[in-house]
Amino acid sequence: MPINITMPALSPTMEEGNLSKWLVKEGDKVAPGDVIAEIETDKATMEVEAVDEGTVAKIVVPAGTEAVKVNALIAILAGEGEDVKAAAAGGGDAPKAEAKAEAAPAPKAEAAPAEKASEAPKVPVTDAAPAPSTPAPTADGKRVFSSPLARRLAKEAGLELSAVTGSGPHGRVVKADVEKAVASGTGKAAPAAAAQAGAPALAKGPSDDAVLKLFPEGSYELLPHDGMRKTIASRLTESSQTVPSYFISMDCEIDALLKLRADINKSAPVKKTEKGEIPAFKLSVNDFIIKAMALALRDVPMANASWTSTARVLHKHADVGVAVAIPDGLITPIVRKAEEKALSVISNEVKDIAKRARDKKLKPEEYQGGTTSVSNLGMFGVSNFTSIINLPQASIVSIGAGVEKPVVKNGEIKVGTVMTATFAFDHRVIDGALGAELASAFKRYIENPMAMLV
Repeated sequence: MPINITMPALSPTMEEGNLSKWLVKEGDKVAPGDVIAEIETDKATMEVEAVDEGTVAKIVVPAGTEAVKVNALIAILAGEGEDVKAAAAGGGDAPKAEAKAEAAPAPKAEAAPAEKASEAPKVPVTDAAPAPSTPAPTADGKRVFSSPLARRLAKEAGLELSAVTGSGPHGRVVKADVEKAVASGTGKAAPAAAAQAGAPALAKGPSDDAVLKLFPEGSYELLPHDGMRKTIASRLTESSQTVPSYFISMDCEIDALLKLRADINKSAPVKKTEKGEIPAFKLSVNDFIIKAMALALRDVPMANASWTSTARVLHKHADVGVAVAIPDGLITPIVRKAEEKALSVISNEVKDIAKRARDKKLKPEEYQGGTTSVSNLGMFGVSNFTSIINLPQASIVSIGAGVEKPVVKNGEIKVGTVMTATFAFDHRVIDGALGAELASAFKRYIENPMAMLV
């Protein structure tokens, strides 16, 4: 029997991906664990392994295809001893049968011309089918039973499924029901996804045409959004419009940190490589910042939390995301349990995940989740700035450059190196006094860096 290979869901939130490359061709034999393709998500390029043993009978989706839906048929495998040509012809029968079954109840409605759509005949209900029923609205939190194809068509047509009468088993909404609703003009417009989830609807800016009309034709070129850019725009818009954020800034003197960093790097052990002897590690200021943030969250555990509509999620470890700029995008890989790791371990781990982030080789679990984030623009000479919280996290710290300034010590004015750290907090989770307590804990570790070594 032919074996269908479908587009895998490589992360809990993945809805579609780009099939960037096939590593096998039709006629090749594969075994469980063999890498057969590379799938590009919005954040990473990942390898897909075969689950079954057999021969590649047919590649349904060619390499380079974009926006392939999860669970869509991408290839057909012939089982052991099965004729490859027969498998290629017979594979994918189940999805096709479902589509035919959905289309069967209302062939006339599908063929009806647009101007006579309102006169489309009612779909007859056979004795074998239950009486039609109207599913409860999704706003009430109840599920609307519908086929995947019907959901997709309703989304494309801007229909709310709860307003469509289902003629399938147990009132299930099928393709014909959606087409009938479109033809008759019934079915209210579907609300934004955020509104369905109980969040405020996201505001919309001017249309594409309205924007382009503001600029003379020929004075620009269009750079289409890739998956990463769309995801960044969507998630940051959601965060900025749904999270009640507030900001706290702290000036931290980092002279002691800079001296300790230089001393540790100077005394770092060396290891032999093909390129010669190199230090086992080389600490950056950012490594100290990550560690300080993790320890501050450990010391102020109520701030190490996330928001849900029913409860605050109190995390047992400080998983610190590190903002990494990649070509035309941004990704935040995570240092897990950073409060338990030595500075040298954090340093080497950050270098590794940053490199793989730029190569789009991160696994989903390496950049999803996290309990806070660090964004550092100090290397660009930025003195201070604010960042948007990366949901579901409830905080982020923005780090500016270390700048020499006059500081008062023991009644005397001296020159010190000062770094500004600006915290953004989700007020639903972290109240003002709690945020100030966390920022103060962070400042203590930055100005007394020896405390990070014990």
